[in-house]
Amino acid sequence: MSTDNRMTQVTTSQREPDREQRIFTFKVTQLIWLLLGFLEALIAIRIGLRLIGANPASLIVSMIYGFTSLFLFPFSGVVNSPAAGDMVLELSSMFAMVIYALLAWGLERIVWLAFYRPRESAVGTTETTTSEHHINP
Repeated sequence: MSTDNRMTQVTTSQREPDREQRIFTFKVTQLIWLLLGFLEALIAIRIGLRLIGANPASLIVSMIYGFTSLFLFPFSGVVNSPAAGDMVLELSSMFAMVIYALLAWGLERIVWLAFYRPRESAVGTTETTTSEHHINP
């Protein structure tokens, strides 16, 4: 009496063309929006601190003013900022926030147009392996 043992192994794999390119594009655009969000948050905090007349001699306030002044320098004097005592409404900072948002959007679109590749059909490969074992008593 002979016993046949047959074993079949099926391996299927799919490869998506340009997947790495799409992931790179996604990560770069997310980094752009993250950096914009960080900058806009700091500028908004600066506007709030200036509005309540925060003490510029305070360490955290002076750090925020120092860092944001690098980005607000091109916009100083664009619009007059109304003031009452130590309280200042920095309209130029609000203007800068709008301009930086538009610049980030434009940069994100340029990255998207330059590097994004539309999704194509996945390429599938199927491999079947069959092995037979005969056992004779």
